[in-house]
Amino acid sequence: MSDEEDLEDFEPDQEDLDREDEDKETEEWDEDRKEEEDLSEEWMPTPLTEDMMKEGLSLLCKTGNGLAHAYVKLEVKERELTDIHLLRNYIHLRYVDISENHLTDVSALNHLTHLLWLKADGNRLRSAQLSELPYLQIASFAYNQITDTEGITHPRLSILNLKGNHIRSVTGLDPEKLISLHTLELRGNQLETTIGINLPMLKNLFLAQNFLKRVEGLDNLKNLTTLHLRDNQIDSLTGFSEELKALQYLNLRGNMISNLQELTKIQNLPKLRALVLLDNPCTDETDYRQEALVHIPQLERLDKEFFEEEDRAEANEIRQRMREEQEQDAEGDMGPDQP
Repeated sequence: MSDEEDLEDFEPDQEDLDREDEDKETEEWDEDRKEEEDLSEEWMPTPLTEDMMKEGLSLLCKTGNGLAHAYVKLEVKERELTDIHLLRNYIHLRYVDISENHLTDVSALNHLTHLLWLKADGNRLRSAQLSELPYLQIASFAYNQITDTEGITHPRLSILNLKGNHIRSVTGLDPEKLISLHTLELRGNQLETTIGINLPMLKNLFLAQNFLKRVEGLDNLKNLTTLHLRDNQIDSLTGFSEELKALQYLNLRGNMISNLQELTKIQNLPKLRALVLLDNPCTDETDYRQEALVHIPQLERLDKEFFEEEDRAEANEIRQRMREEQEQDAEGDMGPDQP
């Protein structure tokens, strides 16, 4: 069985990509992390041991030419580990969970060239940089102290989770190397710009709970279907390019959009079907839902409610009246015909 086929039989915990009810998780993690960072004591050195390996290894599989066997899954989370140097000797590992330890260095993973799945959440890492791992498909470095996105070049990587770190800008994500990346999770960082996310194969992009004021530099995301921008500081929808031709779901909840006229700037997104605008000032306007549908006729759902046929019919009538008024105004501006 190949490394890639084997991944299909292994189902690590995945969060639902439609994250409308995600209010508590980040806050809880942030509180835990602040409490931990406030501790003045140094962590005692705790290296990974052979006994821990024996306890954490599972999933016996064939290796190499199929004549030998080795355990390919390791779980050593919540062991207060500060050193995983021992992993260099376990080159057949494919699934590794080293989350919720005190690790500052995971360079030993560079020796695991068969690695398919990695979870290193809740450590003290300042970088997600590793040597290129040819089979790595899912990598999670959530809730560390990572400050940049440099050194991530795995060609088969499809899901990258960097939420809850200290990243201010996205740099180094090379579309010629990350040719398989379809889901990028950057929620709960310190991003001030969306420039640098130039990944044409990307389908799901999660940027909630950052410091974004606008969207920019996403013109090349032609395959993007889900864009999550909840709880930022966005007050204008300038920057949404018509090149986002596959975008179906846009979450702008908890931003600072005050004028519904801003919706005219996203009416050129041909496949947009679901829009979330809850907790924006514009939602207090009279006939908010109706006006949104007038501006974006292809919408099927606004916030958590689907539009009914009568809503659509009424919006069509308003749109038609607006067109007629515009035509009359245009004729009036031309003045009477001259003899």
